Amino acid sequence: MRLYGVVAAGGFRRFATYRVATVAGVFTNTVFGFILAYAYIALWDQRPHLGGYDVSQAVTYVWVGQALLMTCGQMGGGFEEELSERIRTGDIAVDLYRPADLQLFWLAADLGRAAFHFLGRGVAPLVFGGLAFELALPGSVLTWLAFLLAVALGVVVGFALRFIVALSAFWLLDGAGAIQVHWLLGLFFSGMTLPLNIFPGALGEVARMLPWSSLLQVPADVLLGTRTGWDLAGAYAFQAGWAVVLLGVGRVVLRLATRKVVVQGG
Repeated sequence: MRLYGVVAAGGFRRFATYRVATVAGVFTNTVFGFILAYAYIALWDQRPHLGGYDVSQAVTYVWVGQALLMTCGQMGGGFEEELSERIRTGDIAVDLYRPADLQLFWLAADLGRAAFHFLGRGVAPLVFGGLAFELALPGSVLTWLAFLLAVALGVVVGFALRFIVALSAFWLLDGAGAIQVHWLLGLFFSGMTLPLNIFPGALGEVARMLPWSSLLQVPADVLLGTRTGWDLAGAYAFQAGWAVVLLGVGRVVLRLATRKVVVQGG
């Protein structure tokens, strides 16, 4: 486990190197946060308590979304492009010979990346949002700790999804298209476009059951205090269940892909 700890620390330092890009990212997230916040205010003025949120909670949801956008890798910028490219070029053969589990290696690196983006690009926009708007942020330390646990589980679910998508390059030869399709699905079904709570009928029920809801909708609800007690435990079980299932699927896909590489002599 010491190896993966070093890999995670390396992932953190790697993204911390790009200071100008981080500042630009904070600026971008803040600008989009203001745009979405005013759009949400206009919408909630017309439809008060839409999705069970008041205006303050809806605006808070916007800024939580900006904080978790890069943390959970909803718009790429993580390992999936690099892994897909290594598969395309054949460099993946070197990775498979290394004395480390390929899935755990990339998971550790992605956890380091997520930790940096949460601190470097997530906290600042949320602070700016809190200075400009009246946010419904909790005063309890326990709620914040519950939120951080939900975020951590969301990061693992996001990794597991992107790992599977990146492995598609074994069959597609170029996984760029699959990665972009996944970005679009993730932005919609995570609740980044609109909270899943306001999706109508069967669409809302299905969207809330899909793994992408673990990336934003569940952590946001935990922070807003709409999930407490057994409902909070159910939220954790939902995220952890998807994490286990998707990590298992990723391991099966990796085994099938490795068999394909061996058959081809790669």
